Amino acid sequence: MFLAEQSEGISNFSREFGINDREYRFTMGKCTKSQPTESPMQEFNSSTKIATVMIGEYNEKDELYNPFEHRDKKNTNSDFGALAHLLKSSLGTGILAMPNAVKNGGALFGGIGTIIIGIICAHCVHILVRSSHVLCKKTKTPQMTFAETAEAAFFNGPKTLRPFANASRILVNIALCATYLGGTCVYVVFISTSIKQVVDYHTGIDISLRMYILTLIPAVLLLGQIRNLKYLVPFSIMANFSMLVGFAITLYYIFSGTESPQNIKLIAPVEHLPIFFATVLFAIEGIGVVMPVENSMRNPQHFLGCPGVLNITMTIVVALYATLGVFGYLKYGEAVDATITLNIPITEIPGQMVKLLIALAVLFTYGLQFTVPIDIIWKLMKEKFSHKYERISETAIRMFIALFTIAVACLVPKLEPFISLVGSVFFSILGIAIPATVETVSCWDGHLGKYNWRLWKNSVLLIFSLLALVSGSWISVIDIIKLYQ
Repeated sequence: MFLAEQSEGISNFSREFGINDREYRFTMGKCTKSQPTESPMQEFNSSTKIATVMIGEYNEKDELYNPFEHRDKKNTNSDFGALAHLLKSSLGTGILAMPNAVKNGGALFGGIGTIIIGIICAHCVHILVRSSHVLCKKTKTPQMTFAETAEAAFFNGPKTLRPFANASRILVNIALCATYLGGTCVYVVFISTSIKQVVDYHTGIDISLRMYILTLIPAVLLLGQIRNLKYLVPFSIMANFSMLVGFAITLYYIFSGTESPQNIKLIAPVEHLPIFFATVLFAIEGIGVVMPVENSMRNPQHFLGCPGVLNITMTIVVALYATLGVFGYLKYGEAVDATITLNIPITEIPGQMVKLLIALAVLFTYGLQFTVPIDIIWKLMKEKFSHKYERISETAIRMFIALFTIAVACLVPKLEPFISLVGSVFFSILGIAIPATVETVSCWDGHLGKYNWRLWKNSVLLIFSLLALVSGSWISVIDIIKLYQ
């Protein structure tokens, strides 16, 4: 293996995301790597043959290479830190939209559907990480990002699909950037909406929501400059604590009182179901931070398996989502808002606390979500800047992207259609379609299972993701257009 010497100007952030200074290009049976020499301004290229056998074929030499032993152990996270990051990536504004999601699915269909979608999302994360581990052995690579996993899968797949390896990497990177930039925009809108409710109540002055969005500029600029996942762990822990306290207060309001609305539906009309699926996908999916978190673990072998970091996280997430979604809808019925905190009475102190606590938790999550798109964008752009101005350039780009999320939030200051649009378009692709495709291509020759069960299973997942994509995005776009009519 090649040992990469890190130059002084390269941040530790890239290593946290499993992206070393070297770049892997899977072309013509070779893996080309660029490494910095002792001089930060010079690089040399070297090529080495990688395994060209298919994933489904057994190669005894692959078992001799353990990618975990070759990973950079500097600035790694513990199992608890990884669990905190995964929980925080899933426990965001989406969970507060679950009662509204269940309203669009019905109390019975929504509760069962949430559990099923949670199992599907957990399975897709599992097959993605497992495929990445196998491909790391095949290519003798310590770790891979989401995009590199997709590229390596096509390169080591059937010969007819190998020309699409580079396109698959580009597609994943574009989808990741769009998904998490959209998610951060939703975060900004949610935080501003929650703060506006509390401030307007105490001051009696109705200030435009866009003004509150603009006041978040200093906070997002500072959070956007954090470049190492290790330094985000305290923020994730504080965010999880604030979120859990906020959930406890929210559940108190949900289960307090005996009144129940009369307009509860067990199964919602068919035309509302796409919004249900899109919102739940947005709420549960945290696929973009999975590979960075797994790559940054001190003991990555603890990520999968039972109990494993992934299984523990998804069990907690699905249980909370189903509980809050179903009982929140049963409490408020068709009057439930885009996020349930908007239904909690602002006149009571606990109601004000829950809005501020969850807004604080979401604000702390902004930095974690922001790292996914900015790392991809910076990796593509840093070669355009000289080494001397590298840090300054990265700082400027981070500031520009952070301000971009503020601008988009100002343009669409309404949560419900925004959440369903992001979920239907991007999370259906990233969270379901791409992992299913990666496993199918990786296992195409010899490892699809008896009766090709993996092929059939992944075909069903692809159909499900396409239905969520088309129907959910269509309805969401119509709702956004109505905002400006």
